[in-house]
Amino acid sequence: MEKSLEALTISRIYRRLVPLLFVLLIINYLDRVNIGFAALRMNQDLGFSASVFGLGAGIFFVGYALFEVPSNIMLYKFGARIWIARIMVTWGLVSAGLAFVHSQTAFYVLRFLLGVAEAGFIPGVVAYLAYWFPVRYRSRANAGVIMATAIASAIGSPVSGLLMHSLEGVNGIAGWRWMLLLEAAPAVLLGLFTLVWLTDRPERAAWLPADQRKWLVDELASEAAKFVRTADLPFRKIVTMSRVWSLSALFVCFLTAFYGVLLWLPQIVKHMGTMTDVQVGFVSALPFCCAALSMFLVARHSDKVGERKLHIAICMAIGGLALLGCAFVTQPVFGLILLCVAAAGIWGCLAIFWTLTGEFLTGAAVAIGIALINTIGQVGGLLGPWLVGVIRDFTGNFSIALIVLAGAAFLASLIAFLLPERSGDIVVEGDDLRDLAPD
Repeated sequence: MEKSLEALTISRIYRRLVPLLFVLLIINYLDRVNIGFAALRMNQDLGFSASVFGLGAGIFFVGYALFEVPSNIMLYKFGARIWIARIMVTWGLVSAGLAFVHSQTAFYVLRFLLGVAEAGFIPGVVAYLAYWFPVRYRSRANAGVIMATAIASAIGSPVSGLLMHSLEGVNGIAGWRWMLLLEAAPAVLLGLFTLVWLTDRPERAAWLPADQRKWLVDELASEAAKFVRTADLPFRKIVTMSRVWSLSALFVCFLTAFYGVLLWLPQIVKHMGTMTDVQVGFVSALPFCCAALSMFLVARHSDKVGERKLHIAICMAIGGLALLGCAFVTQPVFGLILLCVAAAGIWGCLAIFWTLTGEFLTGAAVAIGIALINTIGQVGGLLGPWLVGVIRDFTGNFSIALIVLAGAAFLASLIAFLLPERSGDIVVEGDDLRDLAPD
């Protein structure tokens, strides 16, 4: 009877929350990475070099990192419903502004502001899921949402290519400008919808039957009681936790490879042969389809066996080997196959990583700890795209850049393999946000 109640409860929560958050993350990543497609025409129209584009693509993560922890503090203070809606509306407006860029300075400023607007969204969603799902269900819940990062690119690649091609010159406006403008609108509309649909905490979930709500609240409370409790833990204590820094270092390396591939993939694909923008869009979707499938299967297996770090280490090693091979392949077909394997490896461990971040903190500390790890990790988001651009300008091709990205993936694999066990860390239960704010 208890198992039946548990299964019904988890299923109802999943159906209520995960599909919407999945769609929100698709819109989030579409607005974040469509600049990679715009670059196919924008760089030529505005006279941007590869280094200029790489820095502009990466500077997003500077604004994102600076406002990450404050944004997650606000999410905990105001509630996920209000704060996620605020994030989406503001990023939609800033993303639309990129359609009107005419200079290098404006490009840098708006990319920075887009990072500021989006700060806290993904770690906020991960923290929100931790408030609703027991640990044993968390990887699948995370994967059900974060799989959208790959789906967004798989969908966005052909859609962006088609929009750019079909709207080129309409009303005298370049197709890449139309694409950026139209793909920004859903963020604003769906941001308003979240105000109606999301519920901040299980205790307030009127859409859950009373027995299911009680089971969930009791289960989460029982699970939290297993953690070591420390009273009045200040922000500086979380900063000094060894596991925070281990996961942060892993995430820096991961994001270096992740965004180095993600934001440059359309141009890497186009460099492989003679293709139109529409063809590039459809071909670029293939690695992300592989990534989405890998993320789902790896997360499900990780939950089934209850193991995290080796899954990450193996996935990143596979991704690194594929990128390394891609650097030396001259045949476009083999290069595309290796890019598919690389995407499957790198994306495959993303949901598991976010599960790791939520397994040693509880209460308000979840939002703060995840935001802190994500903040430090954004160094990789800046480095990956920028390094690819600089190396591309210097060498005239992507081979050396792919080797560098492979090195980042291998380093992430090594760090994951060497991660200490959770028992060596202080685990935090904290519901008073004042104890967690920077002092």
